[in-house]
Amino acid sequence: MERYAHWIYDYLIERDWSSPSARFANMIGLLVLLLIGLGIVDILIRRIILNQFARISEKTKTKFDDILVQNGVPRNVAHIIPLLIAIAFVPGILVDYPYYEVILEKALKGLSILLAVWIIRGLVHSVRDYLNTKDRFKDKPINSYSQVIVIITWIIGILTLFAVVTGIPFFQFITTLGAASAIILLVFRDTIMGFVASIQVSVNDMVHIGDWITFEKFGADGTVIEINLATVKVQNFDKTITTIPTYALISDSFKNWRGMEGSGGRRIKRAIIIRQGSIKYLDQEKVQQLKKIELIKDYLENRENDINAFNEENKIDKDLLINGRNLTNIGVFRKFVETYIEQHSAINKDMIIMTRQLAPTTQGIPIEIYAFSKDKRWQNYEYIMADIFDYIIASTSYFDLEIFELPTRLSANVN
Repeated sequence: MERYAHWIYDYLIERDWSSPSARFANMIGLLVLLLIGLGIVDILIRRIILNQFARISEKTKTKFDDILVQNGVPRNVAHIIPLLIAIAFVPGILVDYPYYEVILEKALKGLSILLAVWIIRGLVHSVRDYLNTKDRFKDKPINSYSQVIVIITWIIGILTLFAVVTGIPFFQFITTLGAASAIILLVFRDTIMGFVASIQVSVNDMVHIGDWITFEKFGADGTVIEINLATVKVQNFDKTITTIPTYALISDSFKNWRGMEGSGGRRIKRAIIIRQGSIKYLDQEKVQQLKKIELIKDYLENRENDINAFNEENKIDKDLLINGRNLTNIGVFRKFVETYIEQHSAINKDMIIMTRQLAPTTQGIPIEIYAFSKDKRWQNYEYIMADIFDYIIASTSYFDLEIFELPTRLSANVN
């Protein structure tokens, strides 16, 4: 090696060049030849590796090799051999310049570290992209895990790079950073919290990609489209994107609608408020009128028989309706609504169906419908619920009931 490292020098000395000039020209010439040779080797090896990958991908059904090529892994691997050649030949080329030899060797080692980090990064991204093509991993926070591995790789690579540049052994260099650990924790606070949160979210099965979540604190109401180490992206129903810190999923309260979507129906829970002054007992004439409503005809006949039998048995004076047992317009209306809901084709009959009277308020008495629609799609769900309440609201007048609303003058003053 020594003989070949000075052949340009020997040639120039024979032609009466001064020793320093010949030595410098020797170094420059050998570096130029090395760079040309490394370029040729790099091109050849890269073509060989890429051609081999192309042949392998044609023979295999898996897409993993194609993903490796897309992330530049074969191209980066091809740089390894030229880099090793450069590390082997540089000491001989710079034998007459030991100071520059040390600098260039450190630079090449630094490039080796960065190349190794870049290859690992490409492999991690390739595994991530490949797993994201699998159905069983689509709802998992794969991006978070890949980001963690890449960040750890970069940290180790940068620390190793500093250790090489400073000439301090790696573990000794790590030890000297102990005093700066507080600063490191402060700088990577969000990353660390996001990493811990993403693990808890995955282990506890809190959120999947594709889940519909409502997070009032951040104004999010839509579908989760991405889970990263630091953030969760939610596409709202108005097509806007809301970004939520990953650790907020475990530190704050939010609503995940996955349970509803996986159940047999979507809940309908809405009330109309009846004005208390319109509530009254039903006399015989009104009962006969209401018997014309088919949904409650059988109910009224049965209840009427039971009530009359009780009043006759107990010799109740019915000159006043308040005496004995009686039907009320709000009670019959509640039964009418319940029967209507039970027979509605869009309501899931296997889930709870209830029409209940809530506690009186200053506005009136709420009559609430509690049931589940078969169709869980938002647009259809809203249509079903509107259809039900259109019918119910229009029916109240048949029972001499009034729905509460602010008086016109008061409404005008409020506006």
